[in-house]
Amino acid sequence: MKQSLTYILCLFFGVILSQDNQTSSSYVDVSYFKGNIALHNTSILHLIKGHPEGFILSWNKKTFGHKDWEQRFNYPDYGVSFNYQNLKNDVLGNSYAFYAHYNFYFFKRNLMLRIGQGLALTTNPYDKINNHKNIAFGSKFMSSTYVMLNYKKERIIDRFGLQAGLSLIHYSNANVKAPNTSINSITLNIGVTYNLDEEDPEYVNTISKEDKFTQPIKYNFIFRSGINESDVIDSGQFPFYIFSAYADKRINHKSAFQFGTDVFLSNFLKEYIKYNAVAFPERNEDGEADYKRVGVFVGHELFINKMSVITQFGYYLYYPFDFEGRTYFRIGLKRYFSDKWFAALTLKAHGVDAEAVEFGIGIRL
Repeated sequence: MKQSLTYILCLFFGVILSQDNQTSSSYVDVSYFKGNIALHNTSILHLIKGHPEGFILSWNKKTFGHKDWEQRFNYPDYGVSFNYQNLKNDVLGNSYAFYAHYNFYFFKRNLMLRIGQGLALTTNPYDKINNHKNIAFGSKFMSSTYVMLNYKKERIIDRFGLQAGLSLIHYSNANVKAPNTSINSITLNIGVTYNLDEEDPEYVNTISKEDKFTQPIKYNFIFRSGINESDVIDSGQFPFYIFSAYADKRINHKSAFQFGTDVFLSNFLKEYIKYNAVAFPERNEDGEADYKRVGVFVGHELFINKMSVITQFGYYLYYPFDFEGRTYFRIGLKRYFSDKWFAALTLKAHGVDAEAVEFGIGIRL
């Protein structure tokens, strides 16, 4: 588990530190937030008390179009964030999280959309003796995602500016360890920005009319792995292995469409099939069903410099044991280290139920 968390940290913060720009303009911001825990699952009703609050402190590096991708995405920022949240419930405790993030701008740069991904630590995880009511956080360390949509105005008074809007903060360990119902906070936020430089450089605008760009069909092969546990508490953590092959067609500088297949070898499911046969004899299962699954999927890849965001929707063609339904989806990040080789960090889920965080290495030919 600790090795997996270290891998996540290296991947995401390596993304931030590896960005290469010719400018040094940056700013910091701090935002206070307060809101509610969303009732996405009735089993967490007893955990919703009060109005969670906290703050997000961020450092942001600006881009000015010295690379073409910066112009295509309207000169985004990238940076790192720290989040403290009091969940207003002794069972849930408090959380501390570090993120890597991007800021994207719209409507003459007055509207900012921030997407952050990182690691969180909770002060009071599930314990079957001392904290059995916390079915949201089965482990002390979790993954966390936050999305912030703000109206933003910089340099209102000297280097100080203001921003305000909505934030969604998500905590989950993606079934690395049960229980894991997760927590989503919907909040209002207001904050102050401070530019670290006296003035910003001019934006570079060399792409007046985007040139047409396509690639021939590429073939991707990727191996993913990790550990996870079924929803049965203390049923044990087991490794899984996923072999994927898919073709993609890049239609422009930003987008490619995908079609492919996955083969899932999930050892937790092998154990769950045996458990299910013993615990629920009325279901007439003999515990001998095949734990392997084979799916086909369609997907999209959004290219952002050396990073890309992937979304895939799949359907199990080979599905000998019914577990969470025949459809699944995957969302996550890829980091290209060359024209061919890449690493991937993805979340696989069935609806709102996460199955696994997947660590992958692959090649695009």
